[in-house]
Amino acid sequence: MATLSQPPKARDLSALRIDETARNGKGFSWLRWVFVVLGALLFISGVVYTIRHRAPTVEVVAAHTVTAQTRAALLNASGYVTPRRRATVAAKITARVEQVLTDEGMHVQAGQVLATLDASDAQRRFTSARADREATFAQLADLRVNLVNAEKQLVRTKGLFSTGVTSQEALDRDQTAVDSLRARITSTEEQVRAADARIQIAQQDIDNCIVRAPFTGIVVSKDAQRGEMVSPISAGGGFTRTGIATLVDMNSLEIEVDVNESYIARVKEAQPVTAVLDAYPDWQIPAKVRTVIPTADRQKATVKVRITFDKLDPRILPDMGVKVTFLGDERPAQQQSAAVLVPTEAVRSEDNKQVVFVYRDGRIERRAVRTGNTRDTGIEILAGVRDGDQVVVKGLEGLHDGDSVDIKR
Repeated sequence: MATLSQPPKARDLSALRIDETARNGKGFSWLRWVFVVLGALLFISGVVYTIRHRAPTVEVVAAHTVTAQTRAALLNASGYVTPRRRATVAAKITARVEQVLTDEGMHVQAGQVLATLDASDAQRRFTSARADREATFAQLADLRVNLVNAEKQLVRTKGLFSTGVTSQEALDRDQTAVDSLRARITSTEEQVRAADARIQIAQQDIDNCIVRAPFTGIVVSKDAQRGEMVSPISAGGGFTRTGIATLVDMNSLEIEVDVNESYIARVKEAQPVTAVLDAYPDWQIPAKVRTVIPTADRQKATVKVRITFDKLDPRILPDMGVKVTFLGDERPAQQQSAAVLVPTEAVRSEDNKQVVFVYRDGRIERRAVRTGNTRDTGIEILAGVRDGDQVVVKGLEGLHDGDSVDIKR
């Protein structure tokens, strides 16, 4: 029996509802993004404000009181520390190096052995010269024995000749034999002395194989090694050394500078000088002019001046760079005063005035100053700055009087 299809039931839409929780969550999400953007903008604005209004950083140096120089600076020059006694010690002969007994920095005394050379050839020549001398001396002894016998024979012949027993010819023959032996003895004695001279030469060759220090000093360069050939002349090209070691007398250190010939009239012997080594810029060394070399360099238009230190110091080394200031006569007593020394870069020129900026209580203060002599370590301030004031040396670009600043730590 056929089943009748029934029409579909209508759906009940009354049960459909919008979840209130989902509705509230979606709205909160939108507001959250708004607050995040606003917070980021506020943070960025705060950072920019902080950067723009942050106090700039400066570098300061404390001023300190110094005694003003009692002599005026007439001239500045630069040069090098050089020793008056400096020698590259070499061998007197050509030979192979057996031992080198020195090294850089070693203190040596005059006469101390620096190196030894191969003396085998010189030793053989010495042995040969002694053998020749001994052989010649042995001949001399034989000749003297024969002379004694010849003289006795001559006496007998003279006796026989006086009695008419022998002839004049026999007498002359015996006399000639005696004279000949005497001449041969004299010649042989000269040969012995010549052999002694050859022995001394051979001994000198042996002594020349020992290289000694000519004076007391310090070895600054080791120029030869064991097994190398050395020679007093540059024989053999680059394979032969001409020196063993370079020696410097540290007690002879002085300064050598070139002074422009236009200013050489300001320099005289025994003139006081202040020297500052490039290695120790804060150390002023008293010195004086030793001599002015009486010739000029036509190419550089300079005159060489040599300056001696008043007192040597182990810190002073050969070939160091040095700057010197030639000083004039002493100032009168009323011109002597105390000054404050500040770095040169702390002094600035504004409106035709010399000014410095002083750090005080977190701010910079502009002060006009009166400057004195310029030293190698700074410039003298005669008025405007006191001892202990902190002057600004770096970081003033774009700043003005009264601006707040921080100190670089």
